[in-house]
Order: sequence, then structure tokens, then C-alpha cells
Amino acid sequence: MVCYLFPTAAMAMIFAHRAIRKKKDLPGEQLNLLLGGGAIFGIVDHAWNGQLALIGKNVWSDIALGVFITVAIYAAWFAMMALSEAKQKTVRAAIA
Repeated sequence: MVCYLFPTAAMAMIFAHRAIRKKKDLPGEQLNLLLGGGAIFGIVDHAWNGQLALIGKNVWSDIALGVFITVAIYAAWFAMMALSEAKQKTVRAAIA
């Protein structure tokens, strides 16, 4: 039941880091939005099923799921960034 806390914590850390450093980069904003979406999805899912308690029957399974969700969000973001970079290189090569 704590699985939604991991993307929430990652989002809070990224948000705080970007606020302290006064970063306005689009990739960081996109990562923050993806993590926020993952956190909101987890909260809505658990609320829908009446499972918003922080401690469930199998805490380690919940923790593992939260870590996996957060890693999957980061992997999706890295894939988006790699595809974006590849597209930009293709456009630059076509222009040159």
C-alpha cells in the first residue's frame, strides 16, 4: 500500500532540486510530470480500492512495487529523451 509513496517522493525530490537550482529545463519538467502522474495514479487506485493505509499485509512487496513503478517511470523518461535526441540529430543531419 506504500507503493505510491516512491514516485511521490521522487517527484518531491526532483521538484525541490529544480526549485533550488532554479532550473527551467523541459526534460526535468517532463520527468516531474511523469512521476506526478504515477503518484496520482497510485493514490487514485488505492483510494478506489479502499487501501490508502500506509502499512499493508505485505510491506516488502509494496515497497518493491513502488521501486519498480518509479524505475519504470525513469526508464520511460530516458527512452523519451533518447528518442528526442535521435530525432534532433536526424533533423540536424538533414539540414546540414
